Amino acid sequence: MSQIQLSNLQKRFGDVPVLADVNLTIEKGEFCVFIGPSGCGKSTLLRIIAGLDDPSSGEIRIANQVMNDLPPAKRDVAMVFQSYALYPHMSVYENMAFGLRHLGLPKQEIDQRVQAAAESLHLGPMLDRKPRALSGGQRQRVAIGRAIVRKPKLFLFDEPLSNLDASLRVKTRVELARLHRELRGSTSMVYVTHDQVEAMTLADKIVLLRPLAGQTGVASVAQVGDPLTLYHRPANQFVAGFIGSPGMNFIPAVVSTAAQSLVSVTARTVQLAASVQGSGLATGAAVTLGIRPEHVVTGRGELIGEVMHMERLGEHAFLYLDTPLLEQPLVVKVDHHGLPLGSRVPFTLPADALHLFHTDGIAAERVH
Repeated sequence: MSQIQLSNLQKRFGDVPVLADVNLTIEKGEFCVFIGPSGCGKSTLLRIIAGLDDPSSGEIRIANQVMNDLPPAKRDVAMVFQSYALYPHMSVYENMAFGLRHLGLPKQEIDQRVQAAAESLHLGPMLDRKPRALSGGQRQRVAIGRAIVRKPKLFLFDEPLSNLDASLRVKTRVELARLHRELRGSTSMVYVTHDQVEAMTLADKIVLLRPLAGQTGVASVAQVGDPLTLYHRPANQFVAGFIGSPGMNFIPAVVSTAAQSLVSVTARTVQLAASVQGSGLATGAAVTLGIRPEHVVTGRGELIGEVMHMERLGEHAFLYLDTPLLEQPLVVKVDHHGLPLGSRVPFTLPADALHLFHTDGIAAERVH
């Protein structure tokens, strides 16, 4: 049985539309991540699930129960916000136990739940400390622990790691992944982030939201799938450009010939081929090719690029090449750093690494 079902969900603030026709199913035990550009409605969608905002239309079901008219306290969900929102005058133990006391649970059960959550989050030695004596990562773990002790049907996280520094984000991300594995059989998690690394490493399912074309401020679902599906088989050009850092290279082209499993195109004066389904493509049709930086093969090939810029990132580097394909640089990932600016680099774009997008942005089906 699915944990969450959103059907034809829409949200308007007054006369201003924000979310349009969101349809989504999240299965029991899944870790689902909402990601998308700033202002695309990720947190709004999370707040609607939590009951903190009401949908303008559509239906919300949690564990097959309609939730539209139920207040947050009746939905059996726990939400962790970007801010820790801890009571500064209470100890870690008291912060975690406060909600359970409010529910009227027996003292022994409260203690058992707090101790179990503290152990899973490595907070045992800190239970007597006040929040001011904790690091940012420890405070966020307390906020997560406060949610865990309630044993809800559903955990909701609204950018919980964004206030942490880089090293703490990594550590806390690992702890969240471990927590999800421990709770996977009983509880789903929905997580909002703008960080692609968090989305790709934590999610069983990614929901990528995008602004609707021609409707400023209105968003809808661009693609739903596991992280590698969105990365390797994006449904449209928006997904291809958003997922990945740097994003996919896009090359305007015109169709030369189109067969069932191979499309030949001309990009400026260069002839290229893509292993995609060519049905419905006419000679002369405008298309866009896409290729990820790590899929460009350097060191061989008839194409030549000149190094305009290099970003050295330790174990690899990104080259920005001036090529005959594009007005802007082609971004290429390489595992060496020894090329000076102005170097000429031979490269090739393998047919089985190229994506093809129609004028409406929809991806042609790849044949492998």
